Amino acid sequence: MADNQAAVELSSVVDDLRAEGEALYSLLKDMDTGYWTQHSTFKNWTVWDVIAHLHFSDHMALTSLSGADEFRAMVTSLQTRGMADHTSAWLQGSADHAPTGPQLLERWHGLLTQLCDALAAADPTARFAWFGPGMKARMFATARQMETWAHGWEIYDLMGVERSHTDRLKNIPTIGVRTFGWTFSNRNLPVPEHPPHVRLTAPSGATWQWHDVSNTNFISGTAVEFCQVVTQVRNIADTELEVVGDTAHAWMAIAQCFAGPPEDPPKPGTRVPADSRHQPITNP
Repeated sequence: MADNQAAVELSSVVDDLRAEGEALYSLLKDMDTGYWTQHSTFKNWTVWDVIAHLHFSDHMALTSLSGADEFRAMVTSLQTRGMADHTSAWLQGSADHAPTGPQLLERWHGLLTQLCDALAAADPTARFAWFGPGMKARMFATARQMETWAHGWEIYDLMGVERSHTDRLKNIPTIGVRTFGWTFSNRNLPVPEHPPHVRLTAPSGATWQWHDVSNTNFISGTAVEFCQVVTQVRNIADTELEVVGDTAHAWMAIAQCFAGPPEDPPKPGTRVPADSRHQPITNP
């Protein structure tokens, strides 16, 4: 019964990842090609850089699902050549030059489809190699959805396009809440004993809640803005989240739901959208 439940949960998250990818693909497919070389507010990356990063990250995940030995060989190459050189060589392959934006888009979309198929067929109880502790397929799918959603903001912000959301977003605040303790320990800080109560309004209007209810230690607001903070898409000062209590404030100042060394959130006012000049695009 437990294995069946795990399989159902994995299938649901994989569906969410597919939908997230399709939403970003639809935006990019119809995008003016001039945007491919425009610089975003995220580390001055271009749209091309963003999709190249997502594409290679998906490739790493697919390699892990193929086998631990293949993944470890890739890690060795990354350590030897460096991430940038390895990624550049992989993207270029035997071609004379790196793929154009539209070419890269189709490659990313095709490989993401392969990754989703592989995740859907994976053993939901198995652990797959990754940097640090291994992960189960459900967490792989959740992490890929989180990163796809988060990096999509660079493009939506650059284009000044209003973004809409569905309740598939719930996977991301779930990661955000689960990484509360890790956010502190990753910075060699003591983990607060009592995590804040988190009460969020979903895109559908539903209420999502985590941890014990408290009137002195809580975070409340929209799920979208909470996700923006824990993925470091926005500084907490650029949201309307209500944050009460020392622990809640300390967490929101450094929240990080993605793996890797500590990263500081963007400075207030630096990750904001361009003036919206377009009609909202509804995620499929």
